[in-house]
Amino acid sequence: MKEINKISDQLEINFRGDAWHGPSVMQLLADVTAEQAAARPVQNAHSIWELVLHIKVWKDATGRRLAGEAFEPTPEEDWPEVTATGEAAWEKTLGALDASHKKLAEAVAKLDDSQLHEPAIGENYSNYFMLHGVIQHDLYHAGQIALLKKF
Repeated sequence: MKEINKISDQLEINFRGDAWHGPSVMQLLADVTAEQAAARPVQNAHSIWELVLHIKVWKDATGRRLAGEAFEPTPEEDWPEVTATGEAAWEKTLGALDASHKKLAEAVAKLDDSQLHEPAIGENYSNYFMLHGVIQHDLYHAGQIALLKKF
């Protein structure tokens, strides 16, 4: 199996599939209401909603870099403000996250193994490192979401 296919599999399993470690990102979010997503059960911690927006930002950033753009989100872009907190807004946020993931997955699927060791655009690390990083990023924040759900 090509390395890029292995990376694609991990990207999908950890976002939407039955991951080895436990629930994937979307499995964790499946039963979260807008009220739960906006809540701040831990003082000075991000809400689930903020974490979801942040995950989306880095999926977008990775996709933009794969497309040849040296993109680095501003602090405001990195942690976007939640401006509407109703159920419709939450569903829109989840839809945007899913669309961002699909777009990134499509970009990754177009890569060849030879491109994995090329430098990521605008960075001092490889595409390989970046792609593993975005997968790890999902999982790091999935753990936070799992803990916030328990509160």
